[in-house]
Formats: sequence, C-alpha cells, structure tokens
Amino acid sequence: MTEPAQAQIISVHIARDWREVYAFTLEPAAFPEWASGLGRPLGHDGATWRFEGSEGSEGTTTVRFSAPNEYGVLDHYVLLPDGSEIYIPLRVIANGSGCDVQFTLFRVPGMTDGKFAADAQWVERDLGKLKALVEGRD
Repeated sequence: MTEPAQAQIISVHIARDWREVYAFTLEPAAFPEWASGLGRPLGHDGATWRFEGSEGSEGTTTVRFSAPNEYGVLDHYVLLPDGSEIYIPLRVIANGSGCDVQFTLFRVPGMTDGKFAADAQWVERDLGKLKALVEGRD
C-alpha cells in the first residue's frame, strides 16, 4: 500500500458563472494564457498535448487532459521525462453567482518544505491570473 501524499487545496473565487469558467479552462490551448508552467501549444494527439517548456525549463511538456464533462472536472496529468506522471486534480465548482476553482497540489516524494511552499505560491499566482483573465472578459 502506498502512503498518501501531503496535499494542499488552493482555491480562488471567480465572479463568473461556473459554466463560463469551465468553458474557458476546458480548452488546453488556453492553458498557457494563465498556467505559467506551459508555453505555446505544439500540437496534440487527442487529449494528450505537447507544449513548449516554460521559461527556464528544458524541452517540451506533455500533458494528458481529462475528457470534457458536465461536472467541472479539469483533471490532467503532466508527463515527466522519466515516464512518470504527476496527477493534478482541478475543479470548477459553482458557488453562488460565481464559482471556485480548486487546484489540489500533491507533494511529490523527496520534495522539500521550501519547494512545496514555492509550488503552492506558483499555483496561487496562476489561479489569480485565471481570475483576472476570466473576470476581465466581456
């Protein structure tokens, strides 16, 4: 039995209907607009997309996205060069007239406290950018 990973849920409230936010975030090509870990889309094969690496990273990033659904689930898997995957649960949840976007950050084995805290801050910045993008749209 594998030990559970430490997890931190990072959330932002967006003052837009959840369906609008989901429709925007559903398109993998839109991820680089707010997810700073991904560069320009390079192509895809079904639900598996390749992106330019972000500034300071090497090579491309491959991400496998969940299928479109009616529940606001945007889970995806980042494929690492060693063949392993990092699971990223991401949800858009109705909350009043707006919604909450919740990202679950898992601590990977060997990750230091400082790196885990830095990753959490990175996710908070990305979700803040998503909020600004979606709330700023006409």
